[in-house]
Amino acid sequence: MDMLWSGWGDPARATPLPDSVTGLLRDLLGVKPREAGPVALEEIHVPASPLTADALRALNEAVGDEAHVRTDAESRIRHTRGKSTPDLLRVRSGDVTDVPAAVVLPADHEDVLAVLRACAAHGLALVPFGGGTSVVGGLAPERRRPFVALDLRRMNRLLALDPVSRTATLQTGLRGPHAEALLAEHGFTLGHFPQSYEWATLGGFAAARSSGQASAGYGRFDEMVLGLTLATPEGTVEAGRAPRSAAGPDLRQLVLGSEGAFGVITSVTVRLRPLPQTRVHEGWRFASFEEGAAALRRLAQDGPRPTVLRLSDETETLIGLAQPDAIGALDARQGAGCQAIAGYEGTAEDVAHRRQRAAAVLGECGGTCLGEEPGERWAHGRYSAPYLRDALLDAGAFAETLETAAFWSLVPGLYASVREALTTTLTASGTPPLVMCHISHVYENGASLYFTVVSAQGDDPVAHWAPAKRAANEAILAAGGTISHHHGVGTDHRDGYVREAGPLGVEALRAVKRRLDPHGLLNPGVLLPLD
Repeated sequence: MDMLWSGWGDPARATPLPDSVTGLLRDLLGVKPREAGPVALEEIHVPASPLTADALRALNEAVGDEAHVRTDAESRIRHTRGKSTPDLLRVRSGDVTDVPAAVVLPADHEDVLAVLRACAAHGLALVPFGGGTSVVGGLAPERRRPFVALDLRRMNRLLALDPVSRTATLQTGLRGPHAEALLAEHGFTLGHFPQSYEWATLGGFAAARSSGQASAGYGRFDEMVLGLTLATPEGTVEAGRAPRSAAGPDLRQLVLGSEGAFGVITSVTVRLRPLPQTRVHEGWRFASFEEGAAALRRLAQDGPRPTVLRLSDETETLIGLAQPDAIGALDARQGAGCQAIAGYEGTAEDVAHRRQRAAAVLGECGGTCLGEEPGERWAHGRYSAPYLRDALLDAGAFAETLETAAFWSLVPGLYASVREALTTTLTASGTPPLVMCHISHVYENGASLYFTVVSAQGDDPVAHWAPAKRAANEAILAAGGTISHHHGVGTDHRDGYVREAGPLGVEALRAVKRRLDPHGLLNPGVLLPLD
């Protein structure tokens, strides 16, 4: 199934906002109903593909069948940009200026190498395309030449599984649920469940250093990758032949997070965990975000660490966004304050032991247990937020997210600075926002902050968001945060990444790109500015 071209996910799961929420948006933020919905797919004008007959023939030969090279309007629209709010607003208005010249579907590593050779021979840029879930401009390259979208969906096989070492090698076009199903047949799981899980691919997880909602227990995706294969215009790079090595800098870490700018990741070897016998989630309430953050820090540093550990601030808790499928319906009996979710996976004995010890710590830190119902409701709706974003857009609201991370000592200042930057900038533009935040991932030394912003759309929602996003990026860097914790760099965070890496660091990365991609074919302008 293809994702909804003008929104997120499965169209059958899209639901309108309840009247209570639309009324709240009207009264609180001045949101007005949209005068018209998205343009119809068939009404979008797509210019003819600029591919020459020779280039088209070369691409057909590279993948062995003309059916796997698509130049029709619908295929190209469906591979235009990603799923950020500005991306969706543009495509909903019929703007397809970033449309690829063709969509190419390779079956394996050799196909990818052949496509890269064809692109080099005919002066075409190439953008790797997994699930199309980028929210940072990672699928919208600088348009100095025609480009093809390399859709990896046919690369969806489990190549090898080693139950003794607990590793698996998989092609990178596998979506999260398909990969989990293949591994479950052998009694294993990756344990990687980001909000994009239902649609994103293993290649996307690797290319953007993804972090799943159970990262407190399973770790980030870049920590799961033990080896990988990279196809570049100059040949193949194999990285990782042992779980750890002292043989120089780790090439895996150079490729992970490279967002298709250095090459196409065609397979990954990942570490596995046994399927958990038990899964349980529970809710906790804290009087303040500061108090809840201190409790999470204590668990992250001293243990026992739950598998899932997250905390919504007062605003997010009040609105109900801590449980996206129940927004606006928070049980008032739970009281004011902040809601935390603690989840546990593993053997029944291990889960019971960690849960009991963690509950003692959370209680000592001022937490009140709300029981399993809030936690299980969060788990049930954990992938619903992007659908909620689409419903907000349909109702005339603007909704977008951004995230960062910092050391624990810097988290309070980072939280305050980003909130202030967003509130001040959007209020000045005439669309005062509701700014919500949660701690989404915790580490011994710091945590990630994930912000959700809702406002009225205004006359030009894309234009009114741009200065707010720039202000938030400036606030993040000034407060000591990283420009991205798990969404990636793309083009939206590229300038911030350049400042974070520093001039010499950027030149070192440019040198790598020049060696692997000397003609600048791969995702031009994404991750690094063009020369």
